[in-house]
Amino acid sequence: MDVDASLQQEARALGDPTRHRIFRLVADADRAVGVAELTEQVQLNHNAVRQHLAVLKAAHLVVEALEERTRPGRPRLLYRVHPEVAERWEGAGPYPWLAGLLAGAIRRQQPPRQVGRQEGHRRAALLGVTDDPLAQLEAEMARRGFRPRRLERGRRVEFVLERCPFAEVAETDPGTVCQLHLGLAEGLAEGLGALSVERLVPRDPRRAGCRLVVRRGLAAATPGPTGGAPGEPVAREHHAGPAPGPGTMEDRAATGLVDDEGGEEACWAHLVCPGCGALLAEGHRPGCEEGSAEGA
Repeated sequence: MDVDASLQQEARALGDPTRHRIFRLVADADRAVGVAELTEQVQLNHNAVRQHLAVLKAAHLVVEALEERTRPGRPRLLYRVHPEVAERWEGAGPYPWLAGLLAGAIRRQQPPRQVGRQEGHRRAALLGVTDDPLAQLEAEMARRGFRPRRLERGRRVEFVLERCPFAEVAETDPGTVCQLHLGLAEGLAEGLGALSVERLVPRDPRRAGCRLVVRRGLAAATPGPTGGAPGEPVAREHHAGPAPGPGTMEDRAATGLVDDEGGEEACWAHLVCPGCGALLAEGHRPGCEEGSAEGA
């Protein structure tokens, strides 16, 4: 479905005042909500609310998920606003969240990857540990608007991210956004347990298709890229292919970058300074301690 048709479907679904109110209740909630809670607020019977939710779901305005229960009883169906439409219909979209993380990075003078990992740990603690951490990781990426598509190859699992919710920023500053995303995935994997992130392979954010490669099984703690605390993975070195040069995203992709594991396009997130997040081939950002150390 093209963008215009999708917008028309969304607008039609929200044209009913009661349905629009239900959508706003879901969008304004700080958690997923169930039918009973919505029924109480709109003063309709359960069947009427379910019918309205079915229309919102068909229009991709809300996402439906089954409640994870640790106690006896039938799990409820829970609803939250679809991450791709939240900002379009006056909800909390991805950019306020991204801005909050980047503001924290500046305030605490931390590299984007570290900030992303901290946010991943925080989200994992809220989600809690379950028997299927891989499904939790996939659901969290979907909630952020990445449209993950899972490809399983034994213990190795590859998520093809068919949408970049931060395309405008990633296009102009891939180092920062890719490092933040990589750290977020690492923090989630570490917090959920039994998962380790192998690499993130970016693509042009306008075309999407970035790939996050995850392996089942606990990762061993390793020294940080700048001699930091255990648990910080070492930045990988790519031996094949030229280093990324200056220019647009297309310019860098056209260089045919490959990594050292079978001819994949090299991961820009692993070719940036861990201190300032700049692409190494383009030089460090002003005030970067890593750049000062190299020039000493």
